Formats: sequence, C-alpha cells, structure tokens
Amino acid sequence: MTSLGKWLRVGILGAALALPQAASAESLADALIAAYRNSNILEQNRAVLRAADEDVAIAVSSLRPVLAFRAGGAYSHTKYTEGLTSTVSLLAEMTLYDFGRNKATIAARKSAVLAARQSLVSYEQDVLLNAVSAYVTLQQAQDTVALRQSNLRLITQELRAAQDRFEVGEITRTDVAIADSRLAASQSELAAAQGDLSVARENYKLAIGKVPGRLQRLPAMPRTANNLAEAKSVAMRTHPLVRQLQYEVATAEAGIVLAKANMGPTLSGSLAATDNNVNTDSFSASVTLNQTIYAGGSYSALYRQSLARRDTARAQLHQSTAQVVQAVAAAWSNIEVARASIAASQRQIRSAQTAYDGVREEARLGSRTTLDVLDAEQELLSARTSRLTAQSNYSIGVYTLLSRMGLLTVDHLKLGIPTYDPEAYYNAVKNAPATSSQGKRLDRILKAIGK
Repeated sequence: MTSLGKWLRVGILGAALALPQAASAESLADALIAAYRNSNILEQNRAVLRAADEDVAIAVSSLRPVLAFRAGGAYSHTKYTEGLTSTVSLLAEMTLYDFGRNKATIAARKSAVLAARQSLVSYEQDVLLNAVSAYVTLQQAQDTVALRQSNLRLITQELRAAQDRFEVGEITRTDVAIADSRLAASQSELAAAQGDLSVARENYKLAIGKVPGRLQRLPAMPRTANNLAEAKSVAMRTHPLVRQLQYEVATAEAGIVLAKANMGPTLSGSLAATDNNVNTDSFSASVTLNQTIYAGGSYSALYRQSLARRDTARAQLHQSTAQVVQAVAAAWSNIEVARASIAASQRQIRSAQTAYDGVREEARLGSRTTLDVLDAEQELLSARTSRLTAQSNYSIGVYTLLSRMGLLTVDHLKLGIPTYDPEAYYNAVKNAPATSSQGKRLDRILKAIGK
C-alpha cells in the first residue's frame, strides 16, 4: 500500500470515529433501573427505616448507665464571712433491673423495624410498577401518533383523489366535502394524540427521573404463575403488605408484654463523687426500688389499650390478606381480558384490511363512493388502535400481577444492579454505638449512601 493510501485510510477512519454515535435506544430494564436509582419516594422511606433502626438503639441504651459531669461556683457574703466556693461532681445513674420492660421494648422495636423493611419493599414495587406503566404508556402514545399521522396521509390522498374525480365529473361536490370533513377530523385527532404524547413524556420523566429518549420495543413478558391458585398462594407468602402486617401484629403483642411489665417495680442505682475547695469532698452510692401503688387506673387502661391494638392489628392483617388475594384475582382476570382483546383485534385488523382494500378498488372502478372508502379506512384505524390499547393493557397487566404477588422487585426481575441493604445500617446501630469502632463503621455506611 502506498503512503498516500495509508494516510487516506487513516483519515477516513478518523473521520468515522469523529462522527457522533447514535444513542442506543432505552430498554424497559434501563428505565426500571433509572426509576429505582432516582426515586425520591424510596429515598424518603429508606430514611424512615433508618429512623426505626435508631428506635432499637434507643431501647438498648435505656439499661446502660448515664454519666453526667456537673461543675459550679458560688459566692456568698454575710456579716461575718465572705468567700467563693466551687464544686465538681461526677454522677452515674443506671437502671439495675426493670422486670421485663426493656426486653419487651426491644422486641417491639425490632418487629417495627422488620415491618418498616416490608413497607420499603411495597414502595419499591410501586416505583417499579409506575415506571412500567409510564414506559408502556409512552410507547403506546408514540405508536398512536404514528397511526394518526398515517391516517392523515391516507385521507389527504383520498381528498386529492376526490378532487380529481370531481374535476372530471365522476363524483359530486358532496363527496369532496365529506373527504375534507374527514381530513379536518383526522387533524384534530392527531393533535389530541400529540397532546397525549406530551403528557406521557412528562409522566415518564416523573416516574423514571429523566427525560425519555428513544424506546426499545418491550421484551418478552416475565413469568408470573402457572395458574390463579398458584398466584394467590405466592401472594399470601411473599406480598410485602401481608408480611408488614404480620410484623405489626408481633409489635402489638410485644406491647402487651410491655404494658404488663410497666405495672411492676424498677430497681435503680446511682453513684456520686463531689470535689470542692473547702475540703468537704464526698462520695455516695444508693440503690432505689420504685413501685407505683396507685396511678389512677392509667396502667390498667394502657394494658387494655394494648390488647385492643393487638386485636386491631390482627383484624387488619386478615382484611389486608383478603384484599391482596382479591387484587391477584383481578390482575389475573385483566390479563385474560387483554389476551382475548389482542386476539380479537388482530382478527379485526385482518378483516378490516381486506375490506378496505376491496372497497378502495371498487371505488376506483366506480361502484363505491368516497364515503365508503373513508368508512373502511376508519374501521381499519379503529382496529389498529384497539390492538395498541390491548397490548398495553396486557403488558401493564403482567407487571401488575407480579406486583400483586409481591415479586415486582429489582432482585426478582434480575436487573443486575446493587440494591439498598437495610441490614447494613441496622447492624451498625443496633447496639447503640457512640464513638467506637462501630461508630466509625456507621460513618462509612452513611457516606456510602450519600449522607
């Protein structure tokens, strides 16, 4: 190869590399990942969960000693004396035994943490389902605009053909007016579809957290269940709302134990060491047993209230479980309806296409009017629009069923991204660290989550 040829080849390659590369289309998985990472709702409820984690630390700390430092000075002046005194004291207080209060409190707080974790899973499902709906709806809106644009082009051609036929006397002005009227209606429908597309773009931006680009076609639908009974069984085991309420029942039962323990005594101890400038240093130690004999009936009322709250939590669990099962059945039915609608609309499209082709040919031969052609075209457009709606309903329906089963999560969908670990923060704070090695570990965890 000559030197000129080498330089020419290098120049062509460089020019090709310098050209802007076409942005790859965004897939549904990309949208779901973006929604998970950009969700303010998830960020908010992760903070709620961290606050619940701290409740465990607060409960753990209640049986630990409380150390306090106290320093003071005083100036006194009397008829015979005048002087300045200073005092430094170190105080320590600790609950020695609370007869089950702390144990019940920790149990309740731990159950509340587990309930909050399931609540976070519920929000994750909502975020992902909203993302799916926004993605599918935007794609449907784009396809609808394309259909309307195609319809407008066809009717424009029909209007031109009608005008040509009117010029040679084959049809009347009425046929031309009908075609012109349909053209105006098509322009109005296209404008409405473009408005729906703008709304769908904004909804996508809200659900995904970024402006939509070019979208890929939907992938194959994820597996749900072999039958309705299996779907219901999975939902009763894994749905985050059911599991959340189960933990809330456990929290309420721990509340009953705590209400009983609050009726018992408390044993506490204290130490105090005092140093002053008048040589009266002191040290004291004490143990106190405190038992409330009568509190106006408040303890009994609190105990009865804890029983009522337990019963409330149980009833809510039973009702919510029934609602989850009903929601699974409704989602399953919607999928079946969408499948039937897709099959029917496909058959309708085939028949409408055949009818349109035939009517148009007959109109060319003079045995059909312009109105017949326009009606046949409108029938075909309606069938295609129905198929778009049915396909969107089916896609959203499949992911809705996954959500109703409790499986619409990043892990179950295998999106392949790191997810928020609720145990990392909990493990760092559950023993109520202050400035220890655990505290340093907590600092690293907070830094990792951007806090």
